[in-house]
Amino acid sequence: MLNTHAGRDTAETSAEAKRVAETRAVRDHRLETGVRTLAGWRRNLVAFAVGGISTLALAPLHLWPVMFATLPVLAWLLDGIVARAPTFAARLRSAAILGWCFGFGYFLASLYWIGFAFFVQADRFAWMSPLGILVMPAGLALFYALGLAMASAVWRPGPARLFFFALAFFAVELLRGHILTGFPWNAIGYTLAAPETLMQAGALVGVYGLSFFAVLVFAAPATLTDRTGRALRYLMPALAVLLLAGMAGWGWWRLAQPLPPDVAGPKLRIVQANIPQADKWKPEARDWIFQRYLRLSRGGVSLAGSGVTHVIWPEAALPFVYLFDDDIAKESQREAFDRLLPPEAMLITGANRAETVTNGAGERVVSDVYNSILAIDDRGAVITTADKSHLVPFGEYLPFQETLEAVGIRQLTNLPGGFAAGQGPRNLELAGLPLFTPLICYEIIFPGAVTPKNRPAWLLNVTDDSWFGETAGPYQHLHQARMRAVEEGLPVIRAANTGISAVIGPRGTLRKRLALGSMGAMDTALPAAVGEPLYARAGALIHWAIAIAGLSLALALQLLTPARGRRFGA
Repeated sequence: MLNTHAGRDTAETSAEAKRVAETRAVRDHRLETGVRTLAGWRRNLVAFAVGGISTLALAPLHLWPVMFATLPVLAWLLDGIVARAPTFAARLRSAAILGWCFGFGYFLASLYWIGFAFFVQADRFAWMSPLGILVMPAGLALFYALGLAMASAVWRPGPARLFFFALAFFAVELLRGHILTGFPWNAIGYTLAAPETLMQAGALVGVYGLSFFAVLVFAAPATLTDRTGRALRYLMPALAVLLLAGMAGWGWWRLAQPLPPDVAGPKLRIVQANIPQADKWKPEARDWIFQRYLRLSRGGVSLAGSGVTHVIWPEAALPFVYLFDDDIAKESQREAFDRLLPPEAMLITGANRAETVTNGAGERVVSDVYNSILAIDDRGAVITTADKSHLVPFGEYLPFQETLEAVGIRQLTNLPGGFAAGQGPRNLELAGLPLFTPLICYEIIFPGAVTPKNRPAWLLNVTDDSWFGETAGPYQHLHQARMRAVEEGLPVIRAANTGISAVIGPRGTLRKRLALGSMGAMDTALPAAVGEPLYARAGALIHWAIAIAGLSLALALQLLTPARGRRFGA
């Protein structure tokens, strides 16, 4: 009898301990449980909010630890969908909506500055501002909708789901960078590339690879509330710590390696004229804009004796269409270049150039207009040109150009017919300079596509970010230029109309810069390149390796997850 009572007491004590443990677990996981049980518009609103908050990790704030809060919430929201969706089709649909809401919040908050461009000529383009402010983020969010739908198809409880989560973002970021000419701006990987030490991992895996690791690392806290047992529960956070430590260690080591000496000979002068975009193409502004560039380029009285060998002006710096506008043929302008440049010095400038043909009436008419880089010698002669090949949709050309023009829509440059695309990327070789690749504006943002097959010694990026005012846009553009330097092991010389002009070392470090919204000029030597990084040598193979390794680990972890842990807690 005593043994019976003792057994009953022991059983009751064990049951009570279990109830206490469950109560404590519910209390400890109240946030996670509340997030997982959200449904309908509340779930989608939270996804939109965490998408917007995630942009704090991007330039200029670089508050990257915020991602440790936002991505676990997104993972828990997906947990809830998978746990309660009545059918597989319903699961895919709800996951796609969830991904779209997250993406819409992310792109709306990080690309808000695009809307500023529509108000430069408000009388013509303000009515089109919803296109940039709302329609573009909504379109880009479709990629994240696809990503979460794919992840939900194979989503299961346990740590394996985070590998599927990371692989889904990795895949859609690659797709976003290539489909419909591509627009990889603010890939998730940039959130992990804020610290200079962590940025160095881009030399191994590129920003697309960083997107995989960013999601894997930042979403890791989501597994702390799993019901899979202590070992698996802490596996992903432990892996995240190891990955961050490894990346930081690699980055610290790489940055500590000695750099080769600067290239002997060239001395560059980068000019930032800070011309308001609204004034740039006014006929009455041509003279003072041209004179400002000349004055800033001279620095003092003359370039003679300064040692400057190459003056660099930004995108579309010349306030006229070169090689077509009759004004450019004036002797006074050729004389201006002659007075500016010492013997054997050179001007490298962004300019719009036109090619013309003679029609049946014997008249000279424009055939094509290009957004170009021109090399001009001390006599005002154009030595060579390079044309922008990757044009900005709705900025420099319209998809279905003739159809949209017929209904009154124009690209922001307001050029009938839009710009023509050049062939690129291509290298230029100019006297006194090692081989370089010229990149105009956002051509610098495409990972693995900024150089031709024969590797140059440096990258030249000329841009005009004055369209976007003093917003986050120019800072994001600069950060992406720095990442290209890391991926390619090449220095980047950046000349911007209103900022941010910069001298970027081959490991992404900022050696010099001119602040956004400022006017000035800075002299610099040309940094030398470092050895070609792994990503520059084998970009596509790196992508395949990440995909195969990530999928293999996900499947292995799925098999290791015990059956009792293969359900989401309520």
